[in-house]
Amino acid sequence: MNSSAAIELKNITKTFGSVIANKNVSLTVNKGEILSILGENGSGKTTLMNMISGIYYPDDGQIFIDGKEVVISSPRDAFDYKIGMIHQHFKLVDVFTATENIILGHEDKQNYNSKKATQKVKEICDMYGFEIDPTKKIYNMAVSEKQTVEIIKVLYRGADILILDEPTAVLTPQETEKLFNILRKMRDLGKAIIIITHKLNEVLELSDKVAVLRKGEYIGTVNTAETNESELTEMMVGKKISLNIERSVPVDPQDRLIVENIDCKNREGVKLLDNVSFTARSGEILGIAGIAGSGQRELLEAIAGLQHLETGKILYNNPKTGEVDDLKDKTPMQIRELGVRLSFVPEDRLGMGLVGNMDIAENMMLRSYRKGKSIFLERKSPRDLAEHIIEDLEVITPGVTTPVRRLSGGNIQKVLVGREISSAPTVLMAAYPVRGLDINSSYTIYNLLNGQKEKGVAVIFVGEDLDVLTELCDRIMVICGGKVTGIVDGRTTSKEEIGLLMTNSRGGENNEQK
Repeated sequence: MNSSAAIELKNITKTFGSVIANKNVSLTVNKGEILSILGENGSGKTTLMNMISGIYYPDDGQIFIDGKEVVISSPRDAFDYKIGMIHQHFKLVDVFTATENIILGHEDKQNYNSKKATQKVKEICDMYGFEIDPTKKIYNMAVSEKQTVEIIKVLYRGADILILDEPTAVLTPQETEKLFNILRKMRDLGKAIIIITHKLNEVLELSDKVAVLRKGEYIGTVNTAETNESELTEMMVGKKISLNIERSVPVDPQDRLIVENIDCKNREGVKLLDNVSFTARSGEILGIAGIAGSGQRELLEAIAGLQHLETGKILYNNPKTGEVDDLKDKTPMQIRELGVRLSFVPEDRLGMGLVGNMDIAENMMLRSYRKGKSIFLERKSPRDLAEHIIEDLEVITPGVTTPVRRLSGGNIQKVLVGREISSAPTVLMAAYPVRGLDINSSYTIYNLLNGQKEKGVAVIFVGEDLDVLTELCDRIMVICGGKVTGIVDGRTTSKEEIGLLMTNSRGGENNEQK
C-alpha cells in the first residue's frame, strides 16, 4: 500500500459568526486508505468535508494535495484537484439516463459523443465491479443504482479522493456488502476514501483508520484494527457511555391497533399500500423495515389520518372505554377527539413536525393547543416542557426562545421526539426518529422508546439500521413495494433474512401475524 499522503489538513478553522464549527483541525488521508470520520451532531464533520470539496472556504489553516499546498475555493477547484464528494441526498436528473447524468456539466474539449461516453462508463464499471445499465433512466432505478451513478460520476471526472456522506443509510445488507467490496477495490487501486457515518459496526468493518472530532476539534486518529466501539464512543463523547439496548420482555401485551387489508393510492392511481395487515400491541415495539419509498411513510400517515384509504380498516381498541373504533377516513382531529393518542414523528421534521420560525417553547404548543384555547394536556406551560426536553435530551441551544430553524438537524429531531413522547400517547409512531443523530443521541431515543413500551404504549418504529431493529424491536414487519412481505421475531431473525424480505426475494414467505 502506498502510504504517501493524498490530502493533508493543517490547523483548519471555520467559524459562522460566533459559532466555531472547526478549530485547528489537522488530519491526513493516505493514498490506498479508507478513513472514517466520527463525531456527534454538530462536531464539524460535514463542515470539514465541505471545505475539502469547495463548498466552504476555511478562515485559517492549510490544505495539501500530494504534498503541495492548494487553495480550494469552489467545487470546480475540488474537481481540478481530483476530489469528489458523494452526498447523502442524490443530485440527479430523473428523466436523464445514467450516462447523461454522469457526463452532465463535465466539460470535454471534444464534442459530446454518446457512444464514447457510454463506453467509458462501462470501462469504469468493469474496473471497479459496478453493476449499472448506462442507458437506464434514473426514475426507473433503485436507490442503490442511483448511488452507483453518483459514485461513477466523480470517477468519470478522474477523482482520486472520494468523500461519501452516510453511504449506507438507505441500503440493504446485501447492497451494503456490494458497496464495501467496491470501496475496498478502489482502495487497493490507490484511491483515498473518506467515509462519514454514524454506524460504528460499519466503521470497524470497512475502514483502515478512524478520525474523531468533538465540538469542532480534532481528538485523534486510531487504527481500526486496534480499537472498538466503546473506545470510539468515548473519544466522540468525552466520557464512557453504554451502547446496550435493554430489550425487556413484553408484559401482558394487548392488541391496541389492528390494521386490516388497507389500500392507498396516489393522485395518479398508483398503489402506495397494497392489502396491508398487521397488529400493534401494547407494551411492545413493532419495527417496520423496508427500502426507502416502500410505503413506510404512507402507512404511518394513513394511521394518523393524513392519507385517504381506498379499502380496509384501522381498528383501535380504546383502553379507557373498552370500545373499538375504526379510524379509517377520520380526520386527525376526529381521531384525537376519540381520545386516541397517535403521536407521529414524521421523516420531514420541519415540513410536517415543527415550524422553523417558531421558537422551541412555541412549538410545544402545537401538540396541545386546541380550538383557540391554551389547554395543555400535561398541565405544564410550554416553556416548562421545552426546558424539560432540552435538559433530558441534551438539546444544544442558547435557550427555549431560540427559533427551531437555527438548531442543527440532530437537535431539531430531539425537540420533535421529546414533544411527541410528552403527549402521553397510547400508540407512538416514530418514523426514522434517529436519522442523522450521533450514537449518543440515538441511544437516548432508543431508551425513550423502551420507556414508552414499558408504560404499556404500543410503539411502531420505522428504522433504517437493521442492527438496531433486531436489537430494539419485539417483532419486525417488512414492506416491499407497498406490500407486507413478512413479519418476523426480532429476537430470532437476522439482518440477512430481513434484507431478503426487503427485496421481496422470499415472495411473501413468513407473512403470518406473529
